[in-house]
Amino acid sequence: MNFVEELRWRGMLHTEMPGTEDMLNKGMASGYIGFDPTADSLHVGHLTQIMTLIHFQRAGHKPYALVGGATGMVGDPSGKSAERNLLSEDVLQHNLESVKKQLTRFLDFNTGANSAEMVNNYDWFKDFTFLDFIRDVGKHITVNYMMAKDSVKKRLEGDTGMSFTEFTYQLVQGYDFYYLWKNHNCSLQMGGSDQWGNIVTGTELIRRKDSGEAFALTTNLIKKADGTKFGKTESGAVWLDAERTSPYQFYQFWLNTTDVDAKSYIRIFTLLDREVIEAMEVEHDAAPHTRILQKALAKDITIRVHGEAEYEKAIKSSEFLFGNVGLEFLGELNETEVVGIFSGVDNYKIALSDLEQGINVADLLAVKTSIFASKGEAKKMIQGGGAAINKVKIATADDVYTTDALINGKFIIVQKGRRNYFLVIAE
Repeated sequence: MNFVEELRWRGMLHTEMPGTEDMLNKGMASGYIGFDPTADSLHVGHLTQIMTLIHFQRAGHKPYALVGGATGMVGDPSGKSAERNLLSEDVLQHNLESVKKQLTRFLDFNTGANSAEMVNNYDWFKDFTFLDFIRDVGKHITVNYMMAKDSVKKRLEGDTGMSFTEFTYQLVQGYDFYYLWKNHNCSLQMGGSDQWGNIVTGTELIRRKDSGEAFALTTNLIKKADGTKFGKTESGAVWLDAERTSPYQFYQFWLNTTDVDAKSYIRIFTLLDREVIEAMEVEHDAAPHTRILQKALAKDITIRVHGEAEYEKAIKSSEFLFGNVGLEFLGELNETEVVGIFSGVDNYKIALSDLEQGINVADLLAVKTSIFASKGEAKKMIQGGGAAINKVKIATADDVYTTDALINGKFIIVQKGRRNYFLVIAE
């Protein structure tokens, strides 16, 4: 199966320029995707493009990952309703190094002729003067051509307008393509469907400036079946950096995918074969409650992003909350990891000095925290056997808790009923 066919059956392909598939079928080709370093981590929204490069390399082609040290200073207007803040050079450099490190997890940079390569467009723009740029690049693309782009028209029709900086973004990205075509024999640029206008500006510049031929391919933008934005949770974006989104939270994001979305995501975000996926779909449809698709999806992506050990830890974390893994498991985790497990539940802070003196359990649950609305409600739940601390049922409403109850010297786990967890942090 060739590269385009692979994207097509996985539901990833959006548009390809005529002749693209024929060009790729002639032998090894070079193609690239750009990643602007607007943060010091990529997020799951970038995974579609990462997967595209992975499939490109697996099909025998040479992938280039372009990190936008130059374009990151400008800001891509595509899909944006307002101009984004420009980053300082120090912040941008930090982001670049972080993004580079993440990309090396997914692509093979040591596999012979089609080894992946990483390039930074700052390297060819840093000495490119403004006058040289408008003379050597700007003269080849008309304002009429640039104004016709959807990303430009939408902004001009809006209330905020568009700065000259953002208006020229397509020329800067177009020159990236020209430079890679000229110096790295890169004949294909890929990206999300919102990048089509910027990509074909590059193919047009190659044609007009050097009478060359280049090609374009875009993938579908990923949306949830209910129309909400993919990759967002109540706490914000789902990042690939474990410091921003813990491996447990990352795993849970995929595990909690709906049945409809899981059927789409397992094709897009995993490397499982078609036969394997189709067999899983049949099994899933026969017993949806087993969530076989979600489990396979979460496992595949969590291992590739965070590694086998973190995946196993995420499984144990889930079993701690919803299964039979004991309290000793938390002793294996650091503070960040413990907080990560309980990021989706209410957290409360109490003074360490209060525990040193000893706190009556009803006061702990209804005065020092608001886990219960009142001490009376707390006592009633305790008497009914429905409240637990550190996975042990509270014996009586007169029980007193001290620092001896702290896990890792910092945490107390409270349960109201079987599945309602709360995290108490002593400081």
